[in-house]
Amino acid sequence: MTKPTITAFDWVPPFAQGQVRDLRVRWALEEVGQPYDVHYLNQGAQKEPPHRARQPFGQVPTYEQDGLVLFESGAIVLHIAQTYDGLLPSDPAARARAIEWMFAALNSVEPYVMDRSFVTVFERDKPWSAMRAESVDQRIHGRLGDLSKRLGDNTWLDGDTFTAGDLLMVTVLRILIDEGLVESYDNLAAYMHRGISRPAFQRALGDQMAGFTGEPPEWYAAWAKKQEEGADA
Repeated sequence: MTKPTITAFDWVPPFAQGQVRDLRVRWALEEVGQPYDVHYLNQGAQKEPPHRARQPFGQVPTYEQDGLVLFESGAIVLHIAQTYDGLLPSDPAARARAIEWMFAALNSVEPYVMDRSFVTVFERDKPWSAMRAESVDQRIHGRLGDLSKRLGDNTWLDGDTFTAGDLLMVTVLRILIDEGLVESYDNLAAYMHRGISRPAFQRALGDQMAGFTGEPPEWYAAWAKKQEEGADA
């Protein structure tokens, strides 16, 4: 079995650094002790035919190994967890529950979290963004409250064993780090920080941050100025 290759960006805006979803794949590979290579894309290359052949929606990450090409971070993490030991329990029931939590992170929590990015960053200059902000946060609190109750005093989502379900859930919660939302629930904040304190996560984060060596595209200066003006308004 050859070493896998993933794709990642060589530059993203500062607010996105440390959050791009190749981080999830890097973390999974670090947890299972599997070295990997990275193919870096400059901004714009993700929309060109060579990358579209790997990822039809023009996003990162992708994963290639021995002729297998995958996209979608959740699918890639699941493949890694099923291929290497360390992220899924051997007991069939516990294994099923870990996969259940993978789907919960991406389908039941992340969409609510990402909705917030539109009203706070990408479309905050729209007249409806400010009006939607409170309801968006209320929906997030609804999900976080449910998750907090289910987690209870557990170390991880299904007890004492860290799984791929925790890996994805922690990366979703971390999107909101220091925004006061996750921190409203003591057990969720502690859970998130247990995850990001793991050595494998720290290695993955360090490697992602070290890869941001490219130059901002021409459009970025104007966009950043517009965002700054919106913040000052």
